[in-house]
Amino acid sequence: MRAWSLLFLFVAACRGANAIPDPDPGISESLARRRSQRVSNVRYDLALTIPLDRQAGITGREVVAFTLSDASAPLSLDFEPGPSGRLLSIQTDGTPVEARQVNGHVVLPASALRAGDNRVTIEFLAGDAPLNRNPDFLYTIFVPARAHQAFPCFDQPDVKARWTLSLDVPDGWEAVGNGADTTKTSREGRTRVSFAETHPVSTYLFAFAAGKFSVERAERNGRTLRMFHRETDAAKVARNRDAIFDLHAAALDWMQRYTEIAYPFGKFDFVLMPAFQFGGMEHAGAVFYNASSLLLDPSATQNDLLERASVISHETAHMWFGDLVTMRWFNDVWLKEVFANFMAAKIVNPSFPGINHDLRFLLDYYPGAYDIDRTEGSNPIRQPLANLNEAGTLYGNIIYDKAPIVMRQLEAILGAGAFRDGLREYLKRFSFGNATWSDLITLLDDRTPEDLAAWSHVWVDEDRRPTISAEMAIDRGRISRLALTERDPDAKRGVTWAEQLDVALGYGDRIEHVPAKLDGTSVDVAGARGRPAPLYVLPNGGGIAYGEIHLDAASRDWLSANLFRIGDPLTRGSAWLSLWDAMLDGELASSRLIELALQSLPLETDEQNIEEILGELRVMYWRFTADSARRALAPRVERVLRTGLDDARTPSLKGAYFAALRNVALTPSTVTWLMAVWQERTRVPGLALAETDFIALTQDLAIRAGADSALNLSKGWRSIVTKQIDRTKDPDRKARLTFVMPALSSDVSDRDQFFASLADVANRRHEPWVLDGLRALHHPLRGESSDKYVAPSLAMLHEIQRTGDIFFPKRWTDATLGGHSSPVVAETVRSFLTNLPPGYPDRLRRIVLSSADALFRSARMK
Repeated sequence: MRAWSLLFLFVAACRGANAIPDPDPGISESLARRRSQRVSNVRYDLALTIPLDRQAGITGREVVAFTLSDASAPLSLDFEPGPSGRLLSIQTDGTPVEARQVNGHVVLPASALRAGDNRVTIEFLAGDAPLNRNPDFLYTIFVPARAHQAFPCFDQPDVKARWTLSLDVPDGWEAVGNGADTTKTSREGRTRVSFAETHPVSTYLFAFAAGKFSVERAERNGRTLRMFHRETDAAKVARNRDAIFDLHAAALDWMQRYTEIAYPFGKFDFVLMPAFQFGGMEHAGAVFYNASSLLLDPSATQNDLLERASVISHETAHMWFGDLVTMRWFNDVWLKEVFANFMAAKIVNPSFPGINHDLRFLLDYYPGAYDIDRTEGSNPIRQPLANLNEAGTLYGNIIYDKAPIVMRQLEAILGAGAFRDGLREYLKRFSFGNATWSDLITLLDDRTPEDLAAWSHVWVDEDRRPTISAEMAIDRGRISRLALTERDPDAKRGVTWAEQLDVALGYGDRIEHVPAKLDGTSVDVAGARGRPAPLYVLPNGGGIAYGEIHLDAASRDWLSANLFRIGDPLTRGSAWLSLWDAMLDGELASSRLIELALQSLPLETDEQNIEEILGELRVMYWRFTADSARRALAPRVERVLRTGLDDARTPSLKGAYFAALRNVALTPSTVTWLMAVWQERTRVPGLALAETDFIALTQDLAIRAGADSALNLSKGWRSIVTKQIDRTKDPDRKARLTFVMPALSSDVSDRDQFFASLADVANRRHEPWVLDGLRALHHPLRGESSDKYVAPSLAMLHEIQRTGDIFFPKRWTDATLGGHSSPVVAETVRSFLTNLPPGYPDRLRRIVLSSADALFRSARMK
């Protein structure tokens, strides 16, 4: 008996040694690697029944077909539907299976599997979390790995699948998916829409939407495009319709010519969602957008027009970069985003021939990248990732803004033609498959003598930015030596960034540009030797250099007093970014930079620079100016902005000045005038205001009505907000303002209740609405009354990351800290960081550090 017992234990131990352990929560890299080696040829046939009542469950049935190379071990599907969903039944080839549910996975026993083809039939109640259910519409967001929160699947990017979908929806609803709709049948108040099988796409790119949508159709270049939307303002749709279709058609045509690959996904639809969480999402054949980014109002600024073109081009470029060729694992998520942004910058150019596109690239990417890279919360472009449950924290300004700058450097190293040809080879070699950054670098490395692996290590795998300084010696009125030096902000690391620079030497009547290659800690600019002594030296004069440009004292003094005298708009834009860094570093007083802004605005001729100056002025006004100084400064600031509004030559420029004036207004005369505009007793000459403008104005007036009794507004905050809700015609905008209303209250108890309600995840489902409310709570005019929300907001951040979409943690933190500049709140944040529990996600810690950077800097100046 004892011998048999020992033998049993020995056999069990041997089996245990070879067994695959239960999967961890989330989708770990180890689980994903094992599955991708075993599973191929995946097909999903998914049918969902969506009830009219959004509180009722969505029933689903799917058949998952796949080829299995090895059936000796269990196989896990991912399914974590939360309280709204559950597994009902599961069969393989018609035989019921006793599958185990472990840590958000459905584990199929080896006995239910076979080497070769398998078919698993599953009935379930779908999880609601990624379905964004509203009273009369819904839409999916499955990025980065949230499809398994709705239905069972292999939720990882390198297990691509072909998808067949059918949706049973209430009559009167439209439905859209990745594939073309093939049949539509109605019966007893219900409509079933079936969609054609797709090409292979990853789970995060699978999508559908259904609800009460209007549909616009257009023919462009022989292709039918469809736009689904919920906008109730027919004039707004008509005003924007053709431009939206034209921009999509131009982007598709440009990408086909650049890649020499025809659009790969058949039909092309796009859906405009109210309060969509992102600017856009690149679902193959069914792009989702934030409606407000595409359906612009007459008050749209030049930046709004450019951003619309950019987001359309970005999402269209994703059809090739991200959808056709997808990263193998989300540590390379930046790879799809960098090419979408880099291509978008190229695509947009022909549609805006009057724009200075070098300046556009500078202002579009550098400030956003610097906002993170200058901080203690900086991160590399490419980051390790152990589990997809943290993949959302990889997104941010570094991959969207710094990466395109780095990619422009790579294109310059190879040459535009070789770079394009390398990308064509990359797309063809990995079509409908997956690739890594290393795959691309290896492919491109054969096309240049440069060591791309070493270059990539510094620019892609390391964080922060170099500090670049110029040191100049003058002999008898001429430059005898000009040296550029580079310093790593992390002295212990000692990284050297190699990059090409365009050094601007400024004179009274001209700018002389001298190229230089910075490939060490110091380099002489030979081309500057013998030239006359300049008024200023600007190492980023051509808008190329990436880093903190540390101006010498003479250059800083001249530029801070005379920048508006420079004739070239690109050099002016570059100088503004350098002076902004100098202000943040405490080398230039914010009062001096505000003075320069007020002097420059009436003289600036480039609308892009005007918008950049207006944005910087707002930040300095609210965050780097003491309250007493701000109130003393307000009359002059408002006067300059009113003059700019009156003198603006275009509606877009008028829109920029009006938005800035609305933001900074403090004096009774300006607030009274804005109130008259809101009441429609007076108009802004040359600027037509739309419903969204009046809603934004409502929020600004409501905050001022409760914050400053000296303003003597004729109506209190409640009357203002209530009237605007009543006169808002669009139901989605009406619902949004109603949600935000308590945060606008002058009664602290109302605001307390609003903040407390955000602890319930159900009240955070409309993330843009939540962010509106947080910004209202933390407006600088709220003063110390909002300090108490900071600590609990930070304490919620980990929960926000677990339950929200990819951009929500950073935006939550920005909205929480963005209105503060006091040492008290700065200390609250530092205390939070100091007392983080063991195991707290490092990327969330970095998010707090980057969001708090301006707070820390402004608090030190007070």
